[in-house]
Amino acid sequence: MALIVQKYGGTSVGTIDRIRNVATRVKRTRDEGNQVVAVVSAMGGVTDKLIGMAREFGDTPAEREMDVLLSTGEQQSIALVSMALHELGVPALSITGRQAGIRTIGSHTRGRIEAIDPDYMRSCLDAGNALVVAGFQGITPEGLIHTLGRGGSDLTAIAVAAAVGADVCQILTDVDGVYTCDPRIVPDARKLPEISYDEMLELASSGAKVMQSRSVEFAKKYGVIFEVRSSLNDNPGTLVLEEHPDMENVVIRGVSIERSQARVTIIGIPDEPGMSARILCALGDAEINIDMIISNIASDGYARHSFTMHANDLGRAQAALKPVLAEISAQAKVETEAGIAKLSCVGIGMRSHSGVAATMFRALGEVGINIGMISTSEIKIAVTVDETRIEDAARAVHAAFDLDKAPA
Repeated sequence: MALIVQKYGGTSVGTIDRIRNVATRVKRTRDEGNQVVAVVSAMGGVTDKLIGMAREFGDTPAEREMDVLLSTGEQQSIALVSMALHELGVPALSITGRQAGIRTIGSHTRGRIEAIDPDYMRSCLDAGNALVVAGFQGITPEGLIHTLGRGGSDLTAIAVAAAVGADVCQILTDVDGVYTCDPRIVPDARKLPEISYDEMLELASSGAKVMQSRSVEFAKKYGVIFEVRSSLNDNPGTLVLEEHPDMENVVIRGVSIERSQARVTIIGIPDEPGMSARILCALGDAEINIDMIISNIASDGYARHSFTMHANDLGRAQAALKPVLAEISAQAKVETEAGIAKLSCVGIGMRSHSGVAATMFRALGEVGINIGMISTSEIKIAVTVDETRIEDAARAVHAAFDLDKAPA
């Protein structure tokens, strides 16, 4: 007997028929002799509808109340999935994040899982029940409902799998695996049979929508091997696991894009120790995630910092920086640019192969795409380009690395 955690996303439970399909899959897994924990998202579109309702009362509703409101989407789903299982004769219990023992910390609407007490879940499983757990939510030390941010159900599934000691964690969604690029952008993109945690993390943090990056970090930390596969068919998916030597034979594993990026450039910063820390601390205190960073000294002797972030954070970033820059220097000012996107090439094979950047930049140049900022890591090269050309950029780079062909 194996213990299997299955996560079903919003599209997988988007209609009553799809909920019945989820129940059928859970029943089939149990009939094979396994214990099953199903982690469920809100029905497709429900979270957006709830957010829209909240904004009828103002553009910035209280985050504590948003947690209370948004958590109801998953609670609706777990009850319906449990009812569908009962219809099939499967003993099932729906439980909230609090009942699952998920303890969280951090700001409202952006919670982080601190620990999970799995005792109640294990007792329910040992009693012969299938468990249906609400994703995306936990409970604060003060006993308040706390949500984990968009994509938080992925994190819930990985964390629950680690806590209960699951043999397998399956992320079931509307795609049947991880592809070399989004097939809607690159039609000849190829499904990968396996990918390393680090590669998946870089792709997820660079715009790939298959997995939430925090969940991949959690899986790597606790050694949770998981499979991304479709909830709508039985095709094999993509295994995400620790890297092994053969993986380095593939130079580039995939290409990802991230739209709606913005660049912030601060000029006129005194070239003194601690200036960068003051700027970045102000953004950190405002809970703004920045991505690519470039810093240099201009010809006038002042420092110049540029960094990217999601375009939605641009207004908050300007507000957070204004008082700090006023303290730093009368010459300091902020320049911004929206309408850009990020293109990333990812592969652990970069560690042992040269010429990757040259191939990428040549491919972009040949189709007339200008590069803005450049960022590199051991296994990733990322550039910013005009958002109107991001799909052309992805297709050009995907073709340059022959990602449509399986490695020999």
